[in-house]
Amino acid sequence: ARAKALFGCAHANVQPHSGSQANQGVYLAFLEPGDKIMGLDLRSGGHLTHGSRVSVSGKWFQSISYEVDARSQRIDMDQVRRIALKERPRLIIAGGSAYSRQMDWAEFRRIADRVGAIFMADIAHVAGLVVAGVFPSPVEHAHVTTTTTHKTLRGPRGGMILSADAEIARRIDAAVFPGLQSGPLMHVVAAKAVALGEALKPAFRTYARAVVDNARVLCDRLSQGGLSVVSAGTDCHLGVIDLRPWELTGKAAETALEQIGITVNKNAVPGDGARPLVTSGIRVGSAACTTRGMGADEFREIGDMILATLGGIRSGTMNARTLKSIHEGVSDLTGRFPLPY
Repeated sequence: ARAKALFGCAHANVQPHSGSQANQGVYLAFLEPGDKIMGLDLRSGGHLTHGSRVSVSGKWFQSISYEVDARSQRIDMDQVRRIALKERPRLIIAGGSAYSRQMDWAEFRRIADRVGAIFMADIAHVAGLVVAGVFPSPVEHAHVTTTTTHKTLRGPRGGMILSADAEIARRIDAAVFPGLQSGPLMHVVAAKAVALGEALKPAFRTYARAVVDNARVLCDRLSQGGLSVVSAGTDCHLGVIDLRPWELTGKAAETALEQIGITVNKNAVPGDGARPLVTSGIRVGSAACTTRGMGADEFREIGDMILATLGGIRSGTMNARTLKSIHEGVSDLTGRFPLPY
């Protein structure tokens, strides 16, 4: 009931154990092995479960990808339309794990309708921003919407599937159980209910707005310091940094920042030629530190510490003493904003 109220949908299946299983539930409900699916390429910010060759989604189905425009690094809807008309996929997926811009949900639906495809929106990363009204909702446009309940929704690790059509809801429910899962994890379902209850409160909207503001501050600071931000900014909680101009790999940056107490993850960037376990970029985010109470000043400080660390590696001047000094700065910052309990 809380999920339906938050997302404005008629039906919510709250049992999927993860976002990946939520996506699998949709595939099982509507597809047969060998059907065509179409999603955002991994290097453009897509997700493994949207057709990657190493995922079930890419092994069981014919996977077709669309990419971001080389210059703007944003999704080119004309390209999406051309590919869809040529390939006629059974399912079109919008959403990603490292795409920082808004998506044209309505145009995706128009394209899906034109080729007779099911339109699935995966909002795993932005669900909390969607329910707070700071990021556009796909629910009124998509045949089915999947999400996680952690990330910006700040709940337990788990997934949900949202729909408005009774027949779609019936097929989704049957796909989740008995199609994919056995007994539900009721302790996690209960935790989802608590998180959704928190998201219904006015304070959550304040939090979500701050998440987006802080992400923009962080991306702006990194850009001012000379790093290349993919698509030149963000509309959500995350930013993707292209390290190729600094001749650094994502793996090296991730390892170095972990040493000073800043957690990021290596991430592919548009046109990335590096191996997936190395990558040419990193993904940064603002949700966790915003929950701790940090604001614009603190995110500029975080940006400065990232720049100092990666700049030291780039120039070859990084040493144990400098590394220790930056780490002490991280410790001071987190000490001023302790974890909530």
